[in-house]
Amino acid sequence: MNTIERLATLNRIRRLSRLMDTAIGIPGTKFRIGLDPIMGLIPGAGDLISTAFSAYIIYLATRFGLPKEDLGKMIFNIGLEAVVGAVPLIGDLFDAYYKSNIRNLAILEQHLQATQPEIEELDSALHDPKEAVLPR
Repeated sequence: MNTIERLATLNRIRRLSRLMDTAIGIPGTKFRIGLDPIMGLIPGAGDLISTAFSAYIIYLATRFGLPKEDLGKMIFNIGLEAVVGAVPLIGDLFDAYYKSNIRNLAILEQHLQATQPEIEELDSALHDPKEAVLPR
């Protein structure tokens, strides 16, 4: 995967993570929720669909060569949210606060900053062309 493809994959992970965990602002507060706790309100299928989205995000993240420790943390985050999320109402509140996809995004971005800084440089260049030089 070249740098442009890695950046596209990273941005897909960012969009999906934010959609699932922080897409909707609660009026009058700084608190945000995503589709994850909303889908969890659908008995049975909602938590299964949310977990499938989260598993897809992890699948995309594996393309970046994450170490097993980081991958284990990400799987733990998803597993914890899936297990606790299965409890009616309490699980949905847990989903709204725990935000496993955003946690996993942070793990991935920390890994990328340490191992593949050119992705961050390219991302900066695309968002603020005056600040960075595009690689040739």
